[in-house]
This record gives sequence, structure tokens and C-alpha cells, in this order.
Amino acid sequence: MSDSNPDLNLWYTRCPTPTPLGLAVKLGFLQSALADRSVGLQSLQSSTDEKVRASHFDHSQPWSFRQGGNIPPIHARASGRDTRLIGITWIDEFQAVITLPSSGIRNVAELPGKRLGLPRQPPGIIDFQRATALKGLLSTLQVAGIPRDAVHFVDVATRTPQLGGSTAGYPPELVRRLPYANELTQLIKGDIDAFFVKGAEGLSLAHQFGAVILSETGGHADPAIRINNGTPRLLTVDGLLARERPDLVQALLASVREAGEWAAQHPDETQRFVAQEIGVSEEAVQAAFGPELHLKFSTTIDAVGVQAIDSFKGFLLAEGFIDADFSLEAWVYD
Repeated sequence: MSDSNPDLNLWYTRCPTPTPLGLAVKLGFLQSALADRSVGLQSLQSSTDEKVRASHFDHSQPWSFRQGGNIPPIHARASGRDTRLIGITWIDEFQAVITLPSSGIRNVAELPGKRLGLPRQPPGIIDFQRATALKGLLSTLQVAGIPRDAVHFVDVATRTPQLGGSTAGYPPELVRRLPYANELTQLIKGDIDAFFVKGAEGLSLAHQFGAVILSETGGHADPAIRINNGTPRLLTVDGLLARERPDLVQALLASVREAGEWAAQHPDETQRFVAQEIGVSEEAVQAAFGPELHLKFSTTIDAVGVQAIDSFKGFLLAEGFIDADFSLEAWVYD
């Protein structure tokens, strides 16, 4: 909290991924930017109210801002939520389709006729896991020249992502469970033949089980192939905050840009921060995001980023993950 008796409380949230916002909070830049404005600061995940925590996915909490995967904020805006896009951070990451050696599949050309796992979350929030996996799988098929109807997509039931709090029976410090447990279980059982993973978690899982990496599209030259939930990551604020307190929006932007400048000068510390955010080793972070991760923490609005978001929005609309289109120009904060 930046003031013991604040006139206004701001809420923030970020995904457990490399984000300038997470770094700005970690280093105290955001708190310092708000220190003389009689503004309190609280993480959504620290709230005991599940509706408040759910704002991480639906952007429903007034006086809030968020940085992370782009599917939830795009879905929120398409659903009529009053939000504004104030920044884009593009950090490419490992994206792959994997299988086990026991499957007998050795390369992507052998995927026709195979069963590709697609996670499906319980109803209630945008199924960003499914959208992410589908985009990764379709990009892999596109690069390999394999028609979509040449493979079989198989639903894999997954749990709703945690909104804070610990897991019963485990130490309270373990507030996050890593993804892909359900997909891996189905792969081991033989119910699917391959599935999509990404980021340092995905790379760590593949390495732990000696998985066969059939394709890797996170480093593809075409941005349209690389675009996914985490590429790029968006910084958004709710409309009330944008309209009523533009000074706070500017303070927020200044703090995340300061974090980006700090990261560029501190490669080892930045890598360590990301490893702590995700809950993986520093070696996995370097392998998944590359040796120049510290140089990619800039936050801006540029033509390349806007075009990427527009393209991905089109994918989400075409695949039924959002029900309505919206103007990207009107969404961008100026």
C-alpha cells in the first residue's frame, strides 16, 4: 500500500510471465510513482473476494490495470467491457508441439491422422488455454503444409486456473500450479498423440519427460505464426481510470518503462525475476525466451504490435472465442 489512508485504491494484476508491470512492482517503481498521489495499491490476487480476483480474466474491477496474455483483455473488450489498451510488450517465447518417444511419432510430417489434445476449461471464464493451444497447433500445421482436417482434435478437460490462494494439503507458499498436467496424463494414457506447450513451463515439462519436440514455432520468422496469447502481452486499464485519472495512467506507463530500462541494464537479475514469477529454473527461462530477454521489456504502442493484436483478434472471432468484433483504434488509449 502506497498510503496508509489513500483517497483512492488501485488494483493491479499480471500473469506469471515476463512483464514490465511485474518488474515495476518488484522493484518498487510503481509504488514510488504513486507515493505522493494519495493512492493505494493492491494486487487482485491478494483479495479474499473471488469476484475481485476474477477481474484478472474479465477486467471487471473498477480502478484496475492488467498486463499479461492478450486473450482475456480482448475477450473482455469484445464483451463490452469498458477498458483501454495503453501498452504492448513483445517477448517471443518457446512454442512447440510435443509427444512422447513411445508414440512412435518422430517428426511433424507424421501428424496426419493423429489425435491432437485441446484443453477445455469448465464454463465460467474465457477458455484462453484452449484458444492458445488451438492457435499453436494450427500454426504448426500451417508451417508443415498439413490441412486442418487431416488431424483429429481431442478435448482434454482441464481445471479452471487458480485466482490466488493455496492448494489444500500443500505448503501455503505454493500458490500456483504449473500447466499441462491433464494433457500429459492423456498423452501417457495414450488417449492423445501430441499437444501444444509454450514458455518456460512448457519447455521444462518437455525436458523433464524427454518428450519429442515435433515443431517449434515461437522463433518463426513470420509474426503471424508466432502470434498467440503471450505474444504480444498487453497492458490495459479500465475505462474509469483512463477517463478520470489520466495522470495515474501516465505514472503507470512511466513506471513500466523505467522497469524496461532497468531490465536492459541487468540481464542476470531480470532472468532471475522471470524465473521466480513463473516458478521454473533460470536455465529454463533463458532457453525459452533467449539470451536477450532483458532487452525486450519495452512497453509501447506501435504499428507492428497493433497489427498483431488485430490479426489475433480475427482468429479469436473466426474460431468462436469472442462473439463480437470491436474497433482496435477506439481501444487504444491516446
